[in-house]
Amino acid sequence: MAFTELGLAPELSRAVAEQGYETPTPIQMQAIPAVIAGRDVLAGAQTGTGKTAAFVLPLLQALAQAPAARTPRALVLTPTRELAAQVAESARQYGRHTRTRISVVFGGVSINPQIDALRTGCDLLVATPGRLLDLAGQRAVDLREVRHFVLDEADRMLDMGFIHAIRQVLKLLPERRQNLMFSATYSDDIRDLATRLLRDPVTVEVAPRNATADRVEQRVYRVPKENKRHLLAHLILDGGWQQVLVFTRTKHGANRLAEQLAAGGIATAAIHGNKSQNARVRALSEFKTGKVTALVATEVAARGLDIKELPFVVNYELPNVPEDYVHRIGRTARAGGAGCAISLVGPDEAGLLKDIERLLRRSLPVAATPEFTVSAESRPAPPPAAPPPARGSQPKHHAGRRETPAPKGRSPGMAEHSRPCGRSFASRSARRFGSSRG
Repeated sequence: MAFTELGLAPELSRAVAEQGYETPTPIQMQAIPAVIAGRDVLAGAQTGTGKTAAFVLPLLQALAQAPAARTPRALVLTPTRELAAQVAESARQYGRHTRTRISVVFGGVSINPQIDALRTGCDLLVATPGRLLDLAGQRAVDLREVRHFVLDEADRMLDMGFIHAIRQVLKLLPERRQNLMFSATYSDDIRDLATRLLRDPVTVEVAPRNATADRVEQRVYRVPKENKRHLLAHLILDGGWQQVLVFTRTKHGANRLAEQLAAGGIATAAIHGNKSQNARVRALSEFKTGKVTALVATEVAARGLDIKELPFVVNYELPNVPEDYVHRIGRTARAGGAGCAISLVGPDEAGLLKDIERLLRRSLPVAATPEFTVSAESRPAPPPAAPPPARGSQPKHHAGRRETPAPKGRSPGMAEHSRPCGRSFASRSARRFGSSRG
């Protein structure tokens, strides 16, 4: 099936073709006709399967066919700034041949330019809950003409505690409207919310609950916590990786790891909630254009980052919430592509790994850890003094400190796979990496 068979207007089909898309994804094939028909929709699909286009395209069509108005007629609510910006950009690309006015509002930046933009008129508004309610409180936005409401990444909304804000937003909307809920995972809470929000919805679920993309190659390396950064640097340098998204649990940990990787000669940037919006946009832009090899992120980036053909995602630390693993690795293998997701698992994370495997209903393959160098300074205990080496057998040094190869790590009782993601590690000698503490 081609996009032209979904009932889209010629100007939308043309924009889709200009983006290089010819065949709709399963979620798009099922959702777009239902949305065009005016039905409420409850849709779930694996992250990266094209959910955004599944609701943006039919919304643009509905807006183009209705009389113009100064206030928004369609509202998309998202949990994060990054996702809001991504949805708005997708809407602009798909609506480039229409006269649809698109605005995006989120926190972390000045509210005044957003107020000015809304005053000029808006058809499709993409927003995060907090900033939208701020604007409504200042009477800078009127939602009484909204006829189409989309709750994007609904499960993440609930995880982030937005249920009260969602209820406040719903009170500002007219009772008669079309409601769409899109999410990568389905939980019982999501279904409860859908029961209250949706009217006789079309349910679209193109993959089992909480499934990960089939094209994502997943792999686990067992490694002590203090050696993780050295193994990560080895994987990047020895594998010749050009682009990798690395997830940590804390903002401080993201900053520290970014500094350590940069000290080892890897172009690195960090992105998290404490960064200004301008800094986050700049880091993401440099990552997409190849100026930055490793982008270290907290959970704020697990949703909303749409990077074409991102080859590698690394869980430097496993998430506390198992569902977040699905969203993290969903940043790769998007739109039918392939990708590799690697998790560096320390002894203290065994329970978190079991929780993830229980959610996925399968075990993750454990790979044999490649040899990599670890500076003596960062090892748990210094080795005993050794006699001076014989002439001609001086040990390797880096920055004036002795280094020793880390032993190969294996996990007893689990299947092992020696084939690594990306290039073979055995064909090159171990890389050296700096040893700043932390």
